[in-house]
Amino acid sequence: MSLIKPTLKTHFHVDFDWWKQNENDWHVHLRSLLCAEHREKLADMPSGTMIDYIDPETAEVRPMDGLQQVILSHCARQPEFVTGQTQLVEGVFRIFLSNGNTPLTSIELAERLGRPANTILITLSGPRVYKGIRPMLS
Repeated sequence: MSLIKPTLKTHFHVDFDWWKQNENDWHVHLRSLLCAEHREKLADMPSGTMIDYIDPETAEVRPMDGLQQVILSHCARQPEFVTGQTQLVEGVFRIFLSNGNTPLTSIELAERLGRPANTILITLSGPRVYKGIRPMLS
């Protein structure tokens, strides 16, 4: 970790290595975020199935977890994916899932969540790591 304290302009992202290091099962959590339609359709999909994802803006091809791709392309577009009642950390996590884990600042997250940027910054820059959400290391 960097010794520099994050600011409102610090970019955050989900550090997937954190999930591996902390023995948290990323796929169990991803499955819980699937919409009802995909929960049923993908019940037998093996954990860790990777696909080639093509970024619609850059045309960059990169490997992506199949469950994450379904969430990105469909489930995250459902109105109930992130609501005003979604807990702060869960909302931030879901935003990163829905945007392909593109790094965002606390200010950008605040605009999407309708929550104060300072509250987001304080939560994400504390000593505890929530759901692998960490500052980007330069």
